Order: sequence, then C-alpha cells, then structure tokens
Amino acid sequence: MDIPEVLGSLERARGTGSLRVGAEGAFHIRRGLVIGAESRHAPGAGGHDPELAALLSLFDAAYFLLGSDADPVFTEEPVAGTSPEVTVATLVHEQRRRRGLLDAAWPDGAVDVAPVEPVRRVRRQRVILTGLQAEILLNADGTRTPARLAADLGRTAFACLLAVRGLAAAALLRTATPRPEPAPRPEIPAEWAPADHDLLIRLRTALVELG
Repeated sequence: MDIPEVLGSLERARGTGSLRVGAEGAFHIRRGLVIGAESRHAPGAGGHDPELAALLSLFDAAYFLLGSDADPVFTEEPVAGTSPEVTVATLVHEQRRRRGLLDAAWPDGAVDVAPVEPVRRVRRQRVILTGLQAEILLNADGTRTPARLAADLGRTAFACLLAVRGLAAAALLRTATPRPEPAPRPEIPAEWAPADHDLLIRLRTALVELG
C-alpha cells in the first residue's frame, strides 16, 4: 500500500502511534487522526503562534511524505502534538492542491529536493521576479535545497517550492530534464473520513499572508 492508503487504514482502525516513512520522516497519529509530521525536506515553520506553526509544519511535511516511495513502518506508542487533529482526506486534498499549483508552474518534482543552482547566463531579455524569487537567487549557492533556503530565509517550505518551480520555468535554474507532463492523480477513497474544509481555508489564508 502507498502512504495515503496506510494512513487510511490507521484512521479506520483508530490507531495511535508513529508512522515512519523510511528515512524521509514520520506522521504522528492519535486515534486515527494525524496530529503532527516532520520531513527532512521541510524545515518547519517559525515566527507564528504555536498552533499555526505546527499546522503549517504538518502540511509542509505531509506534502513530501505522502508522495514518498519509502516503505512505511507503524509503531504503536503515545504521541503528543499541538496542531489540530487532521483527517487523511484533508492532508491528501491539500497535497493535491499544492501539487496542482506546483505542476502548473513546472511539473518536475526533482527541483523540490535538488540544490538550487542559478544559471550563469540569462537567455531572456526581461524577467519579472517575485520578492521571494529574488531572495532565493541572491542566496542560492548550488548547495542548498529549497528546504534549506526556506529555513535560512524564514519562509514556509511550500512558498519556496513554488518560487523555485517558477524560476525553473523561467529557465533561471539548472534543471535535469525539460518540462515533463504532470502525473494523473487517483480519487480519494469514499471510506475515508471527509476533508476538513474549514481547516483548509484557514491554512490557505495563512499561506497567502505569509507569501
């Protein structure tokens, strides 16, 4: 089973413990609901109220963990977390929304985890950058990944991912492949608990404010 399917099974079984995703990170689950997550590709959000920071960190980490090919291992154990309890469908719904935005900019996830390396010569005569894209180009040294830059710049992982993909589309970064086609996405199983749309709206509002 893939990671969402495993989480769905734990949700139905109302399991409590940690689901480790290889060396990528882990989900922390209480009574079948996700209350925390960490990924080596997402630095965690700081500079906000504790609950919002935990929520942003959870969804940033979940974006990477849900798409991982690593073998998940669940361990029953007590867990603690400060974020709201989140259904699997809520996490998958937000992951797909984020992936849709990222793929629309540049549908190659390799740039999400590779060191950000600006090109030495810009072929276009005119390029319009966002403030974050300009910060990334100024700070990228060919060794730091988007996650590392997000931590150094005090930004969320998703904001940096979106900025980096835009830079890749503008041919301002070295990339391994030309523009590929985005992969199709399966439907969310009907037996899962429904997505929490109020929580998703709150999350998206926070992401817009943090830019």
